[in-house]
Amino acid sequence: MGDRDREFGVLVGDGIGPEIVPAAVTIAEAAARAESIEISWQHLPFGLSAITSHGDPVPAETLTALDELGFWIVGPHDSAAYPPGHGDRTPGAVLRTRYDLFANLRPARAFPGVPALRPDMDVLVVRENSEGFYADRNMAVGSGEFMPTPDVALAVGLVTRAASERIARVACAAAIERAGSDRQPRLTIVHKANVLRMTTGLFRDACRDIAAGFPEIEVSEQHVDAMAALLVRRPADFDVLVTENLFGDVLSDLAGELAGSLGIAGSVNSSESRVMAQASHGAAPDIAGRGIANPVAMIASVAMGFQRYGQMTDDAALVAAGARIDSAVAETLAHTATRDLGGEATTAEFADAVVRRIVEG
Repeated sequence: MGDRDREFGVLVGDGIGPEIVPAAVTIAEAAARAESIEISWQHLPFGLSAITSHGDPVPAETLTALDELGFWIVGPHDSAAYPPGHGDRTPGAVLRTRYDLFANLRPARAFPGVPALRPDMDVLVVRENSEGFYADRNMAVGSGEFMPTPDVALAVGLVTRAASERIARVACAAAIERAGSDRQPRLTIVHKANVLRMTTGLFRDACRDIAAGFPEIEVSEQHVDAMAALLVRRPADFDVLVTENLFGDVLSDLAGELAGSLGIAGSVNSSESRVMAQASHGAAPDIAGRGIANPVAMIASVAMGFQRYGQMTDDAALVAAGARIDSAVAETLAHTATRDLGGEATTAEFADAVVRRIVEG
């Protein structure tokens, strides 16, 4: 374990980012100390403040630093508020593309103490993150959306066998890891091959082919519309869902809300060697600076990122630090909540409560 392996980036971002990201870093440091490890943080310019200081939301200085790092924390960005000329590609799209962060892992789990529409929700959405129907990542040059006339808009969807197979491998590994030794791993391939026969049909077939190499996994399939209904009706029947980009975005947000709130759902973007921890919620500029933002999703993203990057680098202590954060967040939520969850805790008060639980063991 080299020193560089525990040198991590911090990109605070916009809106509530300056509140929730420092809270997550404070908790990460407490968990690291509990595992007797030291982390060196590089704070890098990013977002609206970087436009002011560097003329670019993701300046070259930041990218040069990230080129040398394997893990970083990213706050939300509010690209809609950027000055003209700076919002063509979102900062997230720049990072995903440059570092080939093809796997977006989004768990949705209900916590005791948090009111949930589906208290039995505990699923992981494994979302293909590099192509699909998203205009910022499906063309070699330019956008996948275009208008041949002012009254006609078209979108190009991209699905490749290679990308579908590699996300299927991630999903299969996740299903086995989540199952442990006490139950059979379960994987559901989500598609719309009855209508999008060539694109999501290719995705389905590629996932089938990869899953066939894991006979221990119970594999099922659902059309995306049926999957949405089943998440509402009986989510406990499902564990890991693997799907393309757009479907994964929608299903993970639905599952997060059914589990209690998108504000408690962590998320990581990953390549084979890099991990970016970034909550899937937005910048919430309407509450920025008030100290009331819910930091749980950001904290959970860091915990998940520690575990994933620790596995990549054979860093058992970092994996354990991530697990400590997970446990402390769950214990804290049973008694303490921010205003959006019906409690009275401020961002800082919630973070302090998590730190206390980590310190107390």
